[in-house]
Amino acid sequence: MAAIVSTKAGVVPPSAGDAHVKAASLGQIVVSRDGEDVLVAYGLGSCVGVVGWDPQARVGGLLHALLPQFRPGDNVAKYVDTGILELLRQMENLGAHRQRIIWYVVGGAAMLKMPDMKSEFDIGSKNAEMARQVMERERLHIKVIDVGGTAGRTVKLSLRDGTVSVKTLGLGEKIL
Repeated sequence: MAAIVSTKAGVVPPSAGDAHVKAASLGQIVVSRDGEDVLVAYGLGSCVGVVGWDPQARVGGLLHALLPQFRPGDNVAKYVDTGILELLRQMENLGAHRQRIIWYVVGGAAMLKMPDMKSEFDIGSKNAEMARQVMERERLHIKVIDVGGTAGRTVKLSLRDGTVSVKTLGLGEKIL
């Protein structure tokens, strides 16, 4: 079964490159139950990547959200608060159960950190905090939070075994 990528415009087919690498671009959700797939969000700066994995149903999902709070009339996947709920819904549609899903939150860096920068411009920390709030409110268990700092990240979920890895600019790759 091919992965499903959601955007405001509809469903986007997998990239022409590696048929099993399914990338969630800015404001997208990708979900799959194909054990050969690797879900990835490249270049998470202030954006937040939220990864969900149900090991029993073998369903995985990934949200690449840009901003913390939804604005009516816009793409729900662009925002952390509504994107997490949509990711959960899409994973449940493929057979995942919310009580079994293991969650990871990655990104939320301060990419424009300046000495006198006001906190309202630190979108990365606002995105990370919104993810924590939504997960707590919805009683979704976060296994690992890898957020903050000033370096961009790429997050991957292998549906073969549920391995989640993050590559941080200048620090290399690690398994979460």
